[in-house]
Amino acid sequence: MDQYTLNLLVVGASFALYIGIAIWARAGSTSEFYAANRGVHPILNGMATAADWMSAASFISMAGLIAFVGYDNSTFLMGWTGGYVLLALLLAPYLRKFGRFTVPDFIGDRYYSQTARIVAVISLLTMSITYVIGQMAGAGVAFARFLEVTNQTGLLIAAVIVFLYAVIGGMKGITYTQVAQYVVLIVAYTIPAVFISLQLTGNFLPQLGLFGTDTASGMPLLAKLDQILTELGFKTYTGQQGSTFNMVLFTMSLMIGTAGLPHVIIRFFTVPKVSDARASAGWALVFIALLYTVAPAVGAMARLNIITTIYPNGTDQTPLAYADQPDWIANWERTGLLAFEDLNGDGLIQYYNPTDAFAQTAAERGWAGNEMVTFNRDILVLANPEIAGLPPIVIALIAAGGIAAALSTAAGLLLAISAAVSHDLIKSVINPNISEKGELMAARVSMGAAIIVATSLAWNPPGFAAQVVALAFGLAASSLFPAIMMGIFSKKMNSAGAVTGMLVGLISTLVYIFLYLGWFFIPGTAMLGPDQYLWGIAPASFGTVGAILNFAAAYLVLGMTKPAPQHIQDLVESIRVPRGAAGAQAH
Repeated sequence: MDQYTLNLLVVGASFALYIGIAIWARAGSTSEFYAANRGVHPILNGMATAADWMSAASFISMAGLIAFVGYDNSTFLMGWTGGYVLLALLLAPYLRKFGRFTVPDFIGDRYYSQTARIVAVISLLTMSITYVIGQMAGAGVAFARFLEVTNQTGLLIAAVIVFLYAVIGGMKGITYTQVAQYVVLIVAYTIPAVFISLQLTGNFLPQLGLFGTDTASGMPLLAKLDQILTELGFKTYTGQQGSTFNMVLFTMSLMIGTAGLPHVIIRFFTVPKVSDARASAGWALVFIALLYTVAPAVGAMARLNIITTIYPNGTDQTPLAYADQPDWIANWERTGLLAFEDLNGDGLIQYYNPTDAFAQTAAERGWAGNEMVTFNRDILVLANPEIAGLPPIVIALIAAGGIAAALSTAAGLLLAISAAVSHDLIKSVINPNISEKGELMAARVSMGAAIIVATSLAWNPPGFAAQVVALAFGLAASSLFPAIMMGIFSKKMNSAGAVTGMLVGLISTLVYIFLYLGWFFIPGTAMLGPDQYLWGIAPASFGTVGAILNFAAAYLVLGMTKPAPQHIQDLVESIRVPRGAAGAQAH
């Protein structure tokens, strides 16, 4: 059986499974559509949360960013994992005890204000739409290669599949679909990593192989990678290249952004009891760790494999002839996501960093420049099995896994968007008397509209999946996280302070992003360049600053206005009653 047919069979079987589950778990009420009728077991919810969390950014893009940058991009791992600890300890059980369907629902009731609810909806839509662009773009990349279609056609296929199972099933269908997707993606991610670790280090555990010995050279794997990178003019893999200050801000932005993500928070509204919310977060961390501890090994080993493929006899020897290129290069060139240009007409593939320091070496070898002119980092994990020459079934599995990762998070985000529009705007603000049937229809229509918008915006995405997602975390960190934290732990925080804080945090972060990345993050439309960053703070790191401004503005306004009414303060106190954590039913 050829690779294309095998891909179709494996990916098609996974689609049939997802849609079948959605039909089986079809939502028949708003409670089922928004919160799966609060009947999901914490272990299953932890697995679904992990799938919801491990998006295209985690599965497809993160290892690629680590591979090409190295140590500095470990911030993705630290920030995203640390955020779940915050979520488990500080937010999940209290939000579950409050007993609402959505984040704007909590903010609107806690701050006794429709204005606060609307600002929360605006914040949610801004970050969720930004986030979902990366997911749909990642799905397009996976479809483009493995179904041998264009990137845009792959994007349309992804949109149709998400529409079928998300609109039909709602949260109930999405939850059980995400359990299946987690199994698919973790198997798909782990099996190639085990094979590759065995090939390079003889160790079947990638986590240990990363710190093991490269069997071909007898050197430690990371030392060998550092050596060949410096021989080609690149920076070392294990050395820190960027600002420590910026790394701290970026890590913190990812952490508090994670704790403020609406599509993750709503997963904790699906369990029966308050104690189950905390248990779900713990199980989610376990399931996430199975992938996150493997990702650094995948990145390092893939980078080593790419270079040794192009320089089979060593970096000081003649590189591979283009005519002798392996199949994986030809396969990915057809997608347009990988491209070579023979700059000096010698028929060889020169891959190096054309810096001033390497210029003399390149001239001595007759090289005219780096001839790998395009290498979309989102392809690295998907291409890894082909680069390592693994069996066709493994390649088909990685296809199914990459698609599952993108679709699972896209579905969760689209549900958060749908609930914000139908429940928090239409039901709570525009038409409070709408029937349950009407609200359910509004939820499905708004989700369909969100899919159309997300697909349109992902048609020409502004960056790699993980880069776009990082901006979404900054927006969540600066707008929703402080409002949720103050809503739980500051009894006196009032609606005026919360609304002011959310607006200050959201607007300041958006303005900073637009100034340095341009409108809708489009390169070439920015007003200022990286050399003009405020205190050296990169746009993706500004979420931490936005959160500080949010807190400061909120408490400044609180100091000039009356605190929250006594019944609200009593409500906040009741959320934190210790017996809630012991398993009491949410009211």
